Amino acid sequence: MLIIGAGLFEGAGLFAGAGFAVCIGAVALLVAIALGVYLFGIYNGFVELKNNIDRAWANIDVLLKQRYDELPNIVNSVKGYMKHEKGVLESVTAARTAFLNAQTIGEKAAADAGMTGALKTLFAVAESYPQLKANENFLQLQSRISALENEIADRREFYNNSVMLLNARIQMIPDKIVAGIMGLKEREYFKVAEAEKQTVKVSFEEEEEEKPKKKKKQ
Repeated sequence: MLIIGAGLFEGAGLFAGAGFAVCIGAVALLVAIALGVYLFGIYNGFVELKNNIDRAWANIDVLLKQRYDELPNIVNSVKGYMKHEKGVLESVTAARTAFLNAQTIGEKAAADAGMTGALKTLFAVAESYPQLKANENFLQLQSRISALENEIADRREFYNNSVMLLNARIQMIPDKIVAGIMGLKEREYFKVAEAEKQTVKVSFEEEEEEKPKKKKKQ
């Protein structure tokens, strides 16, 4: 009886030990699954952010190119009226060339600021030419460019917000580890130049040319 009792006790002990090991294994499995789901969620979040940024930038790039294509049209529509505003027209042409040569997001942001500034100056100068302001073709082009600039501003806000979220997450643990595995790096903002926010001050070349020169006193 003692032998049987000891055997049963030993068997119960083995069974309890096996049950404990199974519990530990089950807990470890659940933790691994939970960790996997968590990391998978981080991965998917990064994929979504990356796609949002790429899509937003693609939209911005298309709009920038559309505005770029309108610059020769706007110059041709005003040059017959603004014969004395050579500097204004040259600045628009120079802005178009700068955009053509821009490659990176930073370069395109600078070129965008240049285009916006040149166009703001051109439209401000046009206010002093009543015949030009009444020209239907010019008004249509002005409206078209203004609409494009509003769309660019909207897309830029969405793009920069997505970049901000991505750059912030890349700096945090454990997101930083997942980002490293995915090869993700911080993205560049599409910044607005301070000059683009300022009001344009216009000086008219025509008026300067028409001012009579003061005669020197003899």
